[in-house]
Amino acid sequence: MIRPQNHLTAIGAAAGALLLLLGSTVYQVDQRHQALVIRFGDPIRVVHTPGLHLKAPFLDRVVKFDNRNIALNADQEEVIAADQERLVVDAFVRYRISDPRQFYKTLGDETKAKDRLERIVNASLRQTIGRANSEEVIAGKRAVIMAAIRDEVGRQVKASNLGVQIIDVRIRRADLPEANQKAVFERMQTARQQEAAQLRAIGEQQKREIVATATEEGEKIRGEGDARRAELFASSFGRDPNFAAFYRSMQAYEASLGKGDATLVLSPDSAFFKYFQRGPQAQ
Repeated sequence: MIRPQNHLTAIGAAAGALLLLLGSTVYQVDQRHQALVIRFGDPIRVVHTPGLHLKAPFLDRVVKFDNRNIALNADQEEVIAADQERLVVDAFVRYRISDPRQFYKTLGDETKAKDRLERIVNASLRQTIGRANSEEVIAGKRAVIMAAIRDEVGRQVKASNLGVQIIDVRIRRADLPEANQKAVFERMQTARQQEAAQLRAIGEQQKREIVATATEEGEKIRGEGDARRAELFASSFGRDPNFAAFYRSMQAYEASLGKGDATLVLSPDSAFFKYFQRGPQAQ
């Protein structure tokens, strides 16, 4: 006769064994992950579909990898630009695991992947930034340089067959070391001052040339006007001697009386007052 207590114990043991078997047979994959089924250390199957899946109990184990883009912040690196300036560069990488089977074989997990990718990124930074000067890296051509670094990292990753796809590589910060900033700033300031002085000198030279040209042109026009005036006067004087005498008298009046403070002692019937008289004798 089986005692009730022993019967319950047997049922509990069977249920536990069933749950253990079920737990080692069924596994779940959510939308954020992809799974790799490994048997005796060898990857045998990649699972991308979310949901419940089966595996051989006690023989297979499942390793899950992120199916999304993964962000990797590379360690801050000091590199030397083409102009021999030292730069502190802070970069980050976005990548995804495109081949879980190959990723597992070459890298194993994301920690090892981080170390390997950091070495590749740092080597690419040194190689690419070494061909550009510091000003281009800091501001002028950063977008072009980042694209070149991304392409170089992608090429090396592909050649290494790591099972990884490089999405993007970005330089978050590229700056001079704090100890060099003041000296470089002063050098840049001096260069800008020299450039400004050169521009001012060029402007001053152009100003003198413009003034000289304008003066020469003005003198030329004034000379042409004086010549035309003399020509007109000569023509007028030749036609009417009386007009010539009248004009010369007007010039004499202007020269002697124009200021209003001249004192002349002359006879009233002097020829100087000829044109002040009225009547036939003024002619």
